[in-house]
Amino acid sequence: MSNSPQIISVVVFINNILSAAGVPPNSLLTPEELSTAITAAITTLFVYYIFFGKRHGMDRKKLSSELIAAHAEVQRLEELLTKAQTEEIQKGPNNGKEVRIFMDGAFDMMHYGHMNAFRQGRTLGTHLIVGVNSDESIIKCKGAPLMNDQERLTMVEGCKFVDEVIPGCPYVMSKEYLEYVIEKHNIDYVIHGDDPCIVDGKDVYAEAKTAGKFRTIPRTEGVSTTDIVGRMLLMSKDHHVISGQSHTDNSTLSQQSKFLTTSRMLRLFSAGVKTPTKGHKVIYMDGAWDMFHSGHVAVLKQAKKRGEYLIVGVHGDAVVNRIRGSNLPLMNLHERVLSVLGCRFVDDVVIDAPYIITPEMIASLNITEVVHGTSGDEDGQSSIIERYDVPRKENMLHTIISPSSFTLTDILERIQKNQEEFQAKIIRKKKAEKEYYNVRYNGKVS
Repeated sequence: MSNSPQIISVVVFINNILSAAGVPPNSLLTPEELSTAITAAITTLFVYYIFFGKRHGMDRKKLSSELIAAHAEVQRLEELLTKAQTEEIQKGPNNGKEVRIFMDGAFDMMHYGHMNAFRQGRTLGTHLIVGVNSDESIIKCKGAPLMNDQERLTMVEGCKFVDEVIPGCPYVMSKEYLEYVIEKHNIDYVIHGDDPCIVDGKDVYAEAKTAGKFRTIPRTEGVSTTDIVGRMLLMSKDHHVISGQSHTDNSTLSQQSKFLTTSRMLRLFSAGVKTPTKGHKVIYMDGAWDMFHSGHVAVLKQAKKRGEYLIVGVHGDAVVNRIRGSNLPLMNLHERVLSVLGCRFVDDVVIDAPYIITPEMIASLNITEVVHGTSGDEDGQSSIIERYDVPRKENMLHTIISPSSFTLTDILERIQKNQEEFQAKIIRKKKAEKEYYNVRYNGKVS
């Protein structure tokens, strides 16, 4: 090895530099010394990998498992806290009577995290009333929302955990408005997430707290509007990545989905799901249902009118990406399933539904009619013909005139139109979210 041309040329190069620096000839490097140094370095790295490299990999896996377990434990403790709050309310002066809960918010780009908040709020009482902030008040406090009043109202009204909706609520509740809401709607408790809601240095719920009418619920971890908008701003598929797989870290704007889907969460969202009875007309409608929006709610409402039981098929990530390309779907399969399950017009969901409907599928689900909307982000007409070939031949296919032309494309165009503004807003919110989680899990702000 020491006599190889490569070693000799490297030694000559190094010695020329050393000589120029004033190193005496008897101290210059020899080919044997360089060969020995290279051999020692390679041997050291090999031994380190054999004895320590795998252990570090195991340590990372162990830490990852411990983190998942910690999240599960936090979720369990939050359930106990919510249960204790519920029992406290039930044992109070309202015992045996209707307990009316009030929640409010902008609910811009509403997602399953908002739906889960409604679900949690609903468990604290018997009737959930949700106030939707007006465009005017949102613009005044935090800038224009992505969705307008009607689009946001449609989403909240379409959630199965909500009993009543109040439009046009102010973003910051004054003492007078709080008193008005409590008296007019007979509110027992005002509910919000456990993360602070500060506008211009003022606690939005200060008046409710002073009146002793305020209760908190834990936020749904692993999902935020900030992260979802980030996915739209980048051509990345990191949100498709399953825990344990590698992914590319593009920037602070988009990252791997951190939502931990559990069977328990699916059960909670499936509350009230019943098997269709004999004689029920079972309607089936499938799709990607990406970024579940007001156009989806509108068409599902129409689909439900065609029968007594509506089953919705949600296509898998690989299928949606193969058909639509780019970084779609923006929401992964589990996120999209929860969003559809939270819709009041849906009776059951087929997870990772087959793209092409087969006779066996129709028989297994007792499907009476297959429906398809006229508006959406679906694939081309030729693929649709192949997809619905069986129900079409069986005279079971019905096309619904979509009540709304709103699609995912509209959302993307609105985001891209104000890209710089959204990027700056996302970076600010990412910082705030990081501080929230640091305080929650580490007890400090970084």
